[in-house]
Amino acid sequence: MKVSECMTRDVRIADPDETIQEAARTMAVVDIGFLPVGEHDRLVGVLTDRDIAVRGVGAGNRPDARVRDVMSAEVRYCFEDEDLDDVLDNMAELQIRRLPVVDRNKRLVGVISLSDAAADEAPHAGEALCDIARPSGRHSQSI
Repeated sequence: MKVSECMTRDVRIADPDETIQEAARTMAVVDIGFLPVGEHDRLVGVLTDRDIAVRGVGAGNRPDARVRDVMSAEVRYCFEDEDLDDVLDNMAELQIRRLPVVDRNKRLVGVISLSDAAADEAPHAGEALCDIARPSGRHSQSI
């Protein structure tokens, strides 16, 4: 199965200059915990609810702090035409639950999550979840 067959296509994109409160409100309305961050037609980062909690609130930032100040700037992604099992293996190795999906021109076309894969009963979704959930030591959520 290809990533394009089970990814979420309707993706909200955060602006790096919007506030973390605005981004959190979007997450609440859409019921998601992950937003790709785009600027000038480029993917420049990702923002998770954990980024807002740890790098934002936990570090003493106010709700008007900017997304760019708390986002993860190192963007991991996959291609829409990749084999889902390979992507799940990569997600397990990196211990991440969601990835932006791009086309071969590196344009954002969706997001793939473990729940997307599990909903389509991908054989490796359970294995990937077990690997992602394993203790990994210190995380890169530096404050």
